[in-house]
Amino acid sequence: MKIKLYDIAHSRAGDKGNTLTLSLIPFQVKDYALLCEQVTAKAVKEHFQSIVDGEIVRYELPNLPALQFICQQALTGGVTTSLTMDTHGKSLSYAFLEMVIEV
Repeated sequence: MKIKLYDIAHSRAGDKGNTLTLSLIPFQVKDYALLCEQVTAKAVKEHFQSIVDGEIVRYELPNLPALQFICQQALTGGVTTSLTMDTHGKSLSYAFLEMVIEV
């Protein structure tokens, strides 16, 4: 069965220059292992293929539990140089939750 991430998790976004940070936090601790298995850096790169031009690195934070993704070259230059509507990338946390995974 396929589900979207918003069914089992929430997300926050942040920025530093042209780098986007995305967190992924399951509503229930039991779903953390599923997120670790399904939401890889490669899968996130594919999901954001038209947005993130650089490398994506995933960090596991099992004590929280959460995943953190650092996305390089993701904000068309960053807040001070970008002409996009969402220069901070805050709406990308919602776009992230549209990602489909297998359960």
